[in-house]
Formats: sequence, C-alpha cells, structure tokens
Amino acid sequence: MTPQILAVEVRDELYGIIREPAAVFFSIAMPVGFFALFAGLFGGPSDGPVSNATMMLASFGAFGVISVALLNPGIGVAEDRERGWLRVKRVSPVPVSTTLAAKVAASLPVAFGVYAAMSVTAVAMGTFDTDLGTWLAIAGVLLLGSLPFALLGLAVGFSASGRAAPAIINAIFLPMAIAGGLWMPIEALPQIVQQIAPALPTYHVSQLGLGVLLGEPVLDHVVALLATTAVTAAAAATAYRSSRR
Repeated sequence: MTPQILAVEVRDELYGIIREPAAVFFSIAMPVGFFALFAGLFGGPSDGPVSNATMMLASFGAFGVISVALLNPGIGVAEDRERGWLRVKRVSPVPVSTTLAAKVAASLPVAFGVYAAMSVTAVAMGTFDTDLGTWLAIAGVLLLGSLPFALLGLAVGFSASGRAAPAIINAIFLPMAIAGGLWMPIEALPQIVQQIAPALPTYHVSQLGLGVLLGEPVLDHVVALLATTAVTAAAAATAYRSSRR
C-alpha cells in the first residue's frame, strides 16, 4: 500500500460521498439538526465548569462521528460488492486492503465536519465554552473511538446488500446511541438503561470525549474500546472471508 495510491483512493471516495446528496444529508445535516434540537432542550447552564450544550459536543458529537464511520464505509462496501467492483479490485494492481482503508480514511474528514458543524451550532446558540486545544482533543478521541464502528460497518457491508446495509446498520446503531447516552444525559434515562449503558461501546466513546473535556480519567473507556475493536475487526475479517466464497 503506497501513500500515493491510498491518497487517490481516498480522493475518489470523498468525491463519491460529496456527489451523493442523501449521504450528505444523513451524515451531516441530520446529526447537526438533532444536536440543535437537543441542545435547545437540555443545553442550559450546568453545575460544572462547562455548559450542558458543550458537554453534548462530546456525547452528540460521538453520535455524529460514529454514524459517519458506520454508514459510509459499510454502505460503500455493500454497493461495491453487489456490483462486482471488489472482485475487480482483487485482480487489479490496487489491493483490496487499500480500497477498504481508503473507505475508512475518507469517512474521517466527513466525521470531523459533522463535529465542527455541531460546534458552530453551539457557538451560534451562545453555549460553547471550551478552549481550542480541548476542542481539538475531543475531536481526536471521537475520531479514534469511531474505529471499531468503522470495522463493524465493513462487517455489515460484506454480509448485506446495498439496500439492506443502511437498515441493518441503523437497527444496530440507533438503540446503542440512545441507550449509550449519546442523545441525552445518562441521568435522564430509565434506571435499567443506565445499568445497561456501560456495556455499550457508544457509551465509552462519549465518556472518552467527556473525560477529555472535564479532565476525568479515561483509561477504562480506552480499554473497553480496544476490546470492542478486537471484536469488530474479527467480525469484519470473518465477513470478508465469507464474501469471497
């Protein structure tokens, strides 16, 4: 995998995302709209050092970043596999691994764009109160925390059709997003959901962002996400081998 080939593949993937209005809407406009709605409902002053809306940049930002990491590579792989493009790649000079890495890499600037758009929304609402360094650190951990979800998206893409992949991904992700506290504070959820949340990787991504924002320990969340990455990587590898049969 040469950097030049990877750069070309990433460029082509980005062009494909930009040329698809539905993908832009669901990847960027919808999460940002939801953030504006929930920040208006729950984003007032807090008892801590930052406003609730700023804390929601970590939790709702996790929702936006993860949704991009799941949907874009997963749907792209499903569509490429369905039209036989991955079979062409197996006999082309460009390795399939480069194509898959490009799909994941191309989702990162889109995911950052979602986070940045949410931040602009928070500024416009007058509820953004953190410094640039912390803001960038949160972006970094959210992007890294989305890796296991990108692998999960690939696993679905290798197993499902282009039409079925979005429905399957959303059926997996949306319950985890709600129960993991990405849409509203964990404390606002029913008690039974609060008990389930720590078992979900979505919870650990948002808590990782909140830990960076508030200066709290994050080691246990890092360990949980590393374990999740191992599981989803194994799932993606298994699904890829099955798709070649």
